[in-house]
Amino acid sequence: MTERREPPARNDAWPPSAVIYDAETIAARVRALAAEIDAAYEAEDRLLVVGLLKGSFIFLADLVRALSMPVQVDFLVVSSYGDAKVSSGRVRLEYAARSSMEGRNVLLVEDIVDSGTTLEDVVPRLLGLGARSVEICTLLHKRLGGSRHEPRFVGFDAPNAFLVGYGLDHAEDFRQLPYIASL
Repeated sequence: MTERREPPARNDAWPPSAVIYDAETIAARVRALAAEIDAAYEAEDRLLVVGLLKGSFIFLADLVRALSMPVQVDFLVVSSYGDAKVSSGRVRLEYAARSSMEGRNVLLVEDIVDSGTTLEDVVPRLLGLGARSVEICTLLHKRLGGSRHEPRFVGFDAPNAFLVGYGLDHAEDFRQLPYIASL
């Protein structure tokens, strides 16, 4: 006889109820961002799009499918939150992009910009690898200031709350939600 196991307890906040941006609003804004990027890089032969994992993966996938220009995609994995709701202030590079940056225009795709700590580390790193330019596209921007590297392309101004869904997580939970909610 097999032992009957109870399902794991769900996070008390499951599912988040305070929806900030619904799926339809996000989809429309991603299409508009893609049009802005297409216009900005219309003379570009091939744009290198670098996503910051893990949070940007859903946004990046939708964004590159909406672009009309040829792109190459690569990723960086950086961490500054861990399981906390507040950045540690220290950025750890856990996986570096494999594509050559030399002479390339790079579009760095981020899920959310709050303190700007990640950008302060990553942008100089990409420029140091020989990127011709690095522009930032973020789905959400909290506009807390403090970063020398402001995003050129911004999906939404975000409230000063801890947000989850559409790739954003808390301790690896909530990424799969098709909307963005506060936790």
